[in-house]
Amino acid sequence: QVQLVESGGGSVQAGGSLQLSCAASGYTVSRRCMGWFRQAPGKEREFVSFIISDATTTYADSVKGRFTISQDSAKNTVYLQMNSLKPGDTAMYYCGTGLGDGQYCSWRGDWGQGTQVTVSS
Repeated sequence: QVQLVESGGGSVQAGGSLQLSCAASGYTVSRRCMGWFRQAPGKEREFVSFIISDATTTYADSVKGRFTISQDSAKNTVYLQMNSLKPGDTAMYYCGTGLGDGQYCSWRGDWGQGTQVTVSS
């Protein structure tokens, strides 16, 4: 059974930083991808970033240059360093995992419980 546990959310002022973490268990494949989606109140869930086991990364245009995704394969953990945060980044952030397919991630559909990020102006 796949388990994903997020942590690291919180409240910050605009321009601040936060680092999210997601620890995964129960899913081991040679080209695993892990990443983040977010959902703001009243909006659909949107893609943020993912990383494949070979270190290929992809970012949404809205976070490029501000967010950095990284992984610790030994710990089955992915991190999202978020800098220069904006009020528009306020959302519940969810971690997901899947199979890397070329430069894409085929998501399993398993999600963590989410961690809240709130950015005030």
